[in-house]
Amino acid sequence: MAAGEVELAQSASQGGDTIFGKILRKEIPAKFVYEDDQCVAFDDVNPQAPTHILVIPRKPIPQLSKADDEDEKLLGHLLLVARKVAADKGLDKTGFRLVINDGKNGAQSVYHLHVHILGGRQMHWPPG
Repeated sequence: MAAGEVELAQSASQGGDTIFGKILRKEIPAKFVYEDDQCVAFDDVNPQAPTHILVIPRKPIPQLSKADDEDEKLLGHLLLVARKVAADKGLDKTGFRLVINDGKNGAQSVYHLHVHILGGRQMHWPPG
């Protein structure tokens, strides 16, 4: 993760409108690589791997730790969509990583739940 992202997370504010809300309302352009009635996926503008795609729910859940039990189907759907998008990009052949940042110490810089799909290179362990 870029140091800039960690710094952004330290000052990111919770609540209110986010860049992802603006993307969903098409106020900010983004080329969706996947779209359905529950979520969208698009290329990250600051890629951390050769393939770096974000999957975001249309429902504005601020972070995973704030999701409700009734979000169970939506949360599962996000992972299934991430799997499909990764396969569409050929990442299922070599492997990929899914990341969900949560809160300041988790380096979450946008308070709208999102799943990062990272691939196209060897990932390292430990990740953070």
